[in-house]
Amino acid sequence: MKIGVIGDGVHSKRIQKILIKKKLNFYIYKPNKPYYFNKEKFSILKKCNVIFLISPNNTHYNYLKKLYRGRYIFCEKPPVNNKKDLTKLKKIYSKKIYFNYNFRFSKISKLIMNKKKYKLGELLYANIISSHGLAKKKEYQKSWRSNIKKCSKGIYEVVSIHYVDLINFLFNVTSIEKPKLINTSKIGNSYDTSLVEIKLKNKCFVNIFSTYNSAYCQKLFFLFDNGIIEQKDNIIKISGPSLIFDKKGFFKSPKILKKLKVNENKEYKDTLDESVSYFLTIARNKKKFNKKNWVTSIKSNDLIL
Repeated sequence: MKIGVIGDGVHSKRIQKILIKKKLNFYIYKPNKPYYFNKEKFSILKKCNVIFLISPNNTHYNYLKKLYRGRYIFCEKPPVNNKKDLTKLKKIYSKKIYFNYNFRFSKISKLIMNKKKYKLGELLYANIISSHGLAKKKEYQKSWRSNIKKCSKGIYEVVSIHYVDLINFLFNVTSIEKPKLINTSKIGNSYDTSLVEIKLKNKCFVNIFSTYNSAYCQKLFFLFDNGIIEQKDNIIKISGPSLIFDKKGFFKSPKILKKLKVNENKEYKDTLDESVSYFLTIARNKKKFNKKNWVTSIKSNDLIL
């Protein structure tokens, strides 16, 4: 495989480390502002048959359009960040394009997919909170994430989309409310805080709140009709069943069926590694990604637009 990597930012370096660990050589193409295309260097990139597209979100479609034919492409989420590009992207459907929604490989995702084992029943409600203080760091001011031209929906298209996709991947999403987007830090001109409500086919709701302007917090709460799955920072608990009583016959909290520790930083690295490995296995064996990968990824992208 001849591998090309588009982008050399923080996230690109995470993926580069994975490739280095796998002892794979690669060519780094650094987008050339303001046009993003350097004819001489791009001609080198075009000789690669495997591409990792890890550039700013607003550049994804232009690279995909120029490179998708005959190549395996690992494209960072979201595929695109505006409806015009999404409409055009749908027309270049390829089973060699893979969109990196790596939360699909997370522990909580795997537990929910295996919910029948714990007899949890149907989902009634979910609430997700994801926050950390990125907006308080000096480099955020000059980051593409705080620039509305490069990141039109801010944290919503960078962080919230992971959870929107997770819900879309695990359950049947029917609609999504227009997100409430706010710039609470007043740094840059994009959005550092978002709140959105998702409606599922069974008429249940999921709320997702994300912010770059607070203390670190990861809380995922899934309430089923016969149990609960919840993650708070580094602990995941599965509880059930619903009908648990004390000696006087009053309802009490269900017993814990399973409890496991999660190292957030390690899990992020592990899910990213698992996602990259899955992509490389398909590319190395010259296979194709199943249609569900494309359909769910495009739907998740459509939901946030």
